[in-house]
Amino acid sequence: MKKGPVLNIALSRLIASLGHGDMVVIGDAGLPVPPGVPVIDLALTHGVPGFLQTLTTVLAEMQIERHVLADELAAKNMKVATGIAALHLPERSSVPHDEFKRLTASARAIVRTGECTPYANIILVAGVVF
Repeated sequence: MKKGPVLNIALSRLIASLGHGDMVVIGDAGLPVPPGVPVIDLALTHGVPGFLQTLTTVLAEMQIERHVLADELAAKNMKVATGIAALHLPERSSVPHDEFKRLTASARAIVRTGECTPYANIILVAGVVF
């Protein structure tokens, strides 16, 4: 049995297959998924699993070099914005939410959580461990 924190087969496979610069989106339950982008749906019910819980678990296995947030996050969802800031992730950029949604079309996959709060979405850009 796998020892790391990610037990979901599809999510574990995704992380193991990433190359430098590949993008993974972790999104709330309402984030639209562009046609052709695979979805790993973890949502069970409202709030389960939560966005921050999912993000923290993914970060335990995924090397990232930067991340992208929607400009609106800080004003509309302070709890999630504060939680992300506490993780001290590398190189942050932000874009308007409409641009964020356009960027998701280039993602390797979107991980859907049960989060039901606004703008609880992040794009993680894969880094390298060497």
